[in-house]
Amino acid sequence: LFTIMRNTYYTRVKIAAREAPGLLDCASSRPISEATQEWTVQSREVHGAIQRLPEHQREVLMLIGVLGVSYEETADICGCAVGTVKSRLNRARANILELLGESSLETLMERRNQLSDGQLDVEVDSRR
Repeated sequence: LFTIMRNTYYTRVKIAAREAPGLLDCASSRPISEATQEWTVQSREVHGAIQRLPEHQREVLMLIGVLGVSYEETADICGCAVGTVKSRLNRARANILELLGESSLETLMERRNQLSDGQLDVEVDSRR
């Protein structure tokens, strides 16, 4: 009786292993869009723009935008008021857009979407 139970268990484990999706088969483990040269260039541009920000703006942008620290905690870390943190963050975001040559966040998002769709390549080729 024990042998039958053991064999049944091993059979079920083998079947479950064949039917379970592995990491390679799982769609959620695949990137949504492949990394492209345009993404790499844009990443470098954004990094360069962040490095050119004044230190107090860069610090607030990193704490809130990257690390997810609250406004209150950021104010404590920087030794300033919450209103000052909000002002610095707003100015940092505006400076980033200006340094990237964008007029608004919407135009930046449009350009990003064009990069992922391949439309920007067509526009660049038509200008040459």
